[in-house]
Amino acid sequence: MITINANAKINLTLDILGKRDDGYHEVSMIMQSINLFDTLTLKKLNTKDIILHGDVRGVENVQDNLIYKAVKLFLDTYKIQNGVEIELIKRIPIAAGLAGGSTDAAATLRGLNELFEMNLSVMSLCKLGEKLGSDVPFCIMGGTMLATGRGEILAQVADMPKVNLVLVKPKIDVSTAWVYKNYHKVENEVVHPDNKKMRKALILKDINQICACLKNVLEYVTIKQYPQINDIKEKLCSYGAKTAMMSGSGPTVFAIVENKILAEEIAAKIKNDFDAEVFTVETASKNF
Repeated sequence: MITINANAKINLTLDILGKRDDGYHEVSMIMQSINLFDTLTLKKLNTKDIILHGDVRGVENVQDNLIYKAVKLFLDTYKIQNGVEIELIKRIPIAAGLAGGSTDAAATLRGLNELFEMNLSVMSLCKLGEKLGSDVPFCIMGGTMLATGRGEILAQVADMPKVNLVLVKPKIDVSTAWVYKNYHKVENEVVHPDNKKMRKALILKDINQICACLKNVLEYVTIKQYPQINDIKEKLCSYGAKTAMMSGSGPTVFAIVENKILAEEIAAKIKNDFDAEVFTVETASKNF
């Protein structure tokens, strides 16, 4: 039996460079793990069944869940005759821009590698993960990484210093596909992130400069549809956060805060202001 945590992620930057021939968007983004996590417990079965317990909202059939798909892909790829039983404890909100599904799939692959004593390399796991989703390779690696291509090509950058964060997930679900599909409507008005500047700020461990470099072009799409995301950003800053930005395609907003006490104070105020899930978390280091 193996128990493994699946960390959520935020985007420090998110840029779209254009549309690819395969229909996806070419992205360039710096992603960061945080210590908000789901927990998966994996157990080997003598039958060939794949059994998933726990909160698997967001899919009509269990076979459509990314955890189930990850197990099937792993067992089929390596011709493993056993089945697997998985217990999921879900903490990461779904459809939130935090890679909740991708990180569960990534943790499943890492856990299966250990459960079946396969000793697969990180690169092999990432190649497998790529088949499940663009964010899965990053979620396998964790830490602070530059992601390009569809998000699956990873490059090491300097680790983000540990900071306190307030996460605010309003009670709205945002479709990632819808946000990307509508990006063309705003692309002439966006201010693009400077990933070179962000990488330099990360090397220097300069929190103020990191805050100044935060930029997500998808905010222009999502905030037009859901203006309360901007209201949350403004309120977080008015309560003393250094800065606030939407993660991924939204709707979750994260704020960088000076210390844990202030983070908890801001979180308490935000809970009174908005119908939202609110978390106080920290940045997390890489898995390997």
